[in-house]
Amino acid sequence: MVKQARSLEWMLWTQVLLMVLGCWPAFGQTDEVELAPPPLRVLEKGDKEQLDREKDIGSRTKLSLKLMEGKLAKAEVHNNSQSFEEMLRELGHFLALIDDSLEFLSRNNKGSGKVLDNFKRLEIGLRKFIPRVEVVRRDLPLKYEDYVRKLMIRIRDARSKATEPLFGVTVLPDGP
Repeated sequence: MVKQARSLEWMLWTQVLLMVLGCWPAFGQTDEVELAPPPLRVLEKGDKEQLDREKDIGSRTKLSLKLMEGKLAKAEVHNNSQSFEEMLRELGHFLALIDDSLEFLSRNNKGSGKVLDNFKRLEIGLRKFIPRVEVVRRDLPLKYEDYVRKLMIRIRDARSKATEPLFGVTVLPDGP
């Protein structure tokens, strides 16, 4: 009987020891990384004034892409100098320009070829930005990486929205 009790006690202690050792790696884990808040998506005053002066759809789309290029170039410079807050601010302006361009083209989309050509121009322009944003993302601390990764997803979504009007007209009528 004593031998059986010792065997049972030994098994119980072995199970407790295995449970503690099994949970041991969880004790060494650090807390979650505190993420930087996303930047404001607002157009700078000078950019908005420039865009408002352009009445031609093609010229405005080209200007938007030029301004996006400038914002991304500034973000790359801030990333290289490790000024990450300023980099996020520039990327917020970059995203605001994307949203503004899509909204402007959608608002003026009456099915004309000129607007559709500019949707295509915007999509091609956005395509060039994704590899550059990826290069920026690779060198970032984890605190900032999450926003830039989500920005890449937003750029891809914007490309999809820019191509939707190109394929929106169906050949077959909706009803019988």
